[in-house]
Amino acid sequence: METDVQAPLPKRNRTDLALYQPAGDPYDDGYGDGSGPGPIRTSSLSEPTMKLAGHGGSVYCLAYDPAGEVLCTGSFDTTCLIWEAGGSCRNLNVLRGHKNAVLDVGFSADSGRIVTASADRTVAYWDAMTGERIRRFQGHGGIVNAVAAARDPASGPLLVSGSDDRTARIWDGRSRTPAAVLEDEFQVTAVELSADSTVAYTGGIDNCITAWDWRAGRRSMKMAGHTDTVTCLALDPAGTHLLSNSMDGTLRSWDVRPYVEGNRLDRTFVGGTHNAEKGLLNCAWSADGTMVTGGSADRVVHIWDVPTCEGLYALGGHQGCVNAATFHPSENVIASASSDKAVYVGELSH
Repeated sequence: METDVQAPLPKRNRTDLALYQPAGDPYDDGYGDGSGPGPIRTSSLSEPTMKLAGHGGSVYCLAYDPAGEVLCTGSFDTTCLIWEAGGSCRNLNVLRGHKNAVLDVGFSADSGRIVTASADRTVAYWDAMTGERIRRFQGHGGIVNAVAAARDPASGPLLVSGSDDRTARIWDGRSRTPAAVLEDEFQVTAVELSADSTVAYTGGIDNCITAWDWRAGRRSMKMAGHTDTVTCLALDPAGTHLLSNSMDGTLRSWDVRPYVEGNRLDRTFVGGTHNAEKGLLNCAWSADGTMVTGGSADRVVHIWDVPTCEGLYALGGHQGCVNAATFHPSENVIASASSDKAVYVGELSH
């Protein structure tokens, strides 16, 4: 099925059902001979696999709101599109205001606000219901590569952004000026906040992950292990482990709990790829923390099992680099965004 932002399209079944299916019979109905009643549906989607069309350029980022009601996608075409997370995934709104590509997107803890990072050197704060831009944060002197919002409502409307100007900045949604400016020696390409928002994590072209006590303006920890640029950071649902994607072709999980002795590297996930495009490919955890995924230049959405580090799914269908993939917060669904201008949403087989 395809959904277009300009006008609703008629339902049609996809013929290339390789998308979002692992090896073997992904939608096994228990009969084994194709004579059964068909796929077992596991989500609120109107079709097992859906293609969302509407962006006029590469889609670089996407995020579900914490409530799981909408999906936001950001693109080279300078816009973000808001989609219904279930049903026919109809387009609900368009966010316009950036003057260059939208490189990262996220939601506030209460699902009411959207934050975006752009190559126009700004961060924007949007009303998720109306699509109105509430605030534009200016101050970065270079491309803003990444943004992340606080996950705890008690932290207030805090967010962190990272830029080619070699800084990460902490913003409060109620103020135009940054609450803190964290100066690094290298371009910042990935950011994340701790569960309680007291620690900001940054990754960059130095191949390392740095933890900052942002209120004190000092580094509290540095984690080394990647051998190329860190392109994304994502905290797990429990708030104890940080996932990183890197141009070295690995995803890695780091134990960020206090007082951990020795090497904090916990697990390494191998199978994804980066290429000469040097894209800032993302990474994400499933809602229960048992699976991870990330962007990959081989046009495949890779999903790994966290306890074993084994690949669970290699989902084909995209015709360009997969820049981002993310799990639905409560349903057995994954969404992916690609340089082919398309977004796919599909059920994962059990």
